[in-house]
Amino acid sequence: MIDDDARCPCGTGETYGACCGRFHGGRSAAPTAELLMRSRFSAFAAGDAEHLLATWHPSTRRESLELDPSLRWYRLDVHGVSRGGPFDDEGWVDFTAHHRGAPGSGTRGAQRENSRFLREDGRWFYVDGVLG
Repeated sequence: MIDDDARCPCGTGETYGACCGRFHGGRSAAPTAELLMRSRFSAFAAGDAEHLLATWHPSTRRESLELDPSLRWYRLDVHGVSRGGPFDDEGWVDFTAHHRGAPGSGTRGAQRENSRFLREDGRWFYVDGVLG
């Protein structure tokens, strides 16, 4: 888990507690597709598979999710957002998520994705994405 006073992994510059931490554990719902995407990145960084499953649209959600404990997700670059605001029902977020392998392995990687989100009953859900 991440300390509430630590800088949030999603890159906003806010503390985790004031940023993505408020969405984890169901304390609050993300008001935009971008904030949901950022909270999902932070969930990967924190190892919070429960949040990832809870925010995954039922039509595409897996039954379970096992995160790779050797990966450390450390940086998020948001390249663009299309729709996904508080009054939209669909939105896309184009981003790159950066990770490192186990300490001492020297491996690094990045995943570029344009993710699609849907808002249903006032809650945003991750649906799917196109890797780029």
